[in-house]
Amino acid sequence: MSSRIVVFGAGGRAGRRAVAEAVARGHRVTAVVRDTDRHRDLAGDGVSVVAGDVTRAGSVAEVAAGHDAAINASGRLDMPSTEFYVSAAHALLDGLARAGVGRLILVGIGSTLETAPGVAVHDAPGFPEEARAFSLGHTAELDVLRAAETDIDWIVVAPPPVLLDDEAPRTGRYRTGDHRVLPAADGAHSFSYADLAVALIDEIESPKHHRSLTAVAA
Repeated sequence: MSSRIVVFGAGGRAGRRAVAEAVARGHRVTAVVRDTDRHRDLAGDGVSVVAGDVTRAGSVAEVAAGHDAAINASGRLDMPSTEFYVSAAHALLDGLARAGVGRLILVGIGSTLETAPGVAVHDAPGFPEEARAFSLGHTAELDVLRAAETDIDWIVVAPPPVLLDDEAPRTGRYRTGDHRVLPAADGAHSFSYADLAVALIDEIESPKHHRSLTAVAA
């Protein structure tokens, strides 16, 4: 069944892949970006491009109205990570509720996954401080989601804590876990944005995880 999906951060690598995967499956997509002039190439059959601010509940509600599900693949480097992700989490929960959108899929980051009880990848000795600060923004976002009294059925999908491959072809195969880093599979050396997008759209078409941080990997 065709759905209407709103994708925040549609101009980034994860967002673009999510848009392409959704359209390939016959869904209609609203691609939300900050600057439509920079991302006009996203527009096409089944895709409309609109300007929006994921940190403002009113903007979220306006662009999300009439949709069945939302994906948040947005990120910003021009403001503190925690400030951005906390603001976005609050705005998404508020705005999507106003718009009547009940399913929210958020793109997480692998460094927030645990390697031992209570120990995230970004807690490892020597983990780069700048990368840790960015990762802590994602952790703060998750804290907001977990604490919220909301009817929104959300899930944070976290790929492995490696650089994702933007060139690798779509295989359509992936494994899922929980809040822990998934052990490497035999022969798997990386994970692609294309297969991350498959996992995102699968969670819209056939929701299997709810209100959780869920690891995905090849």
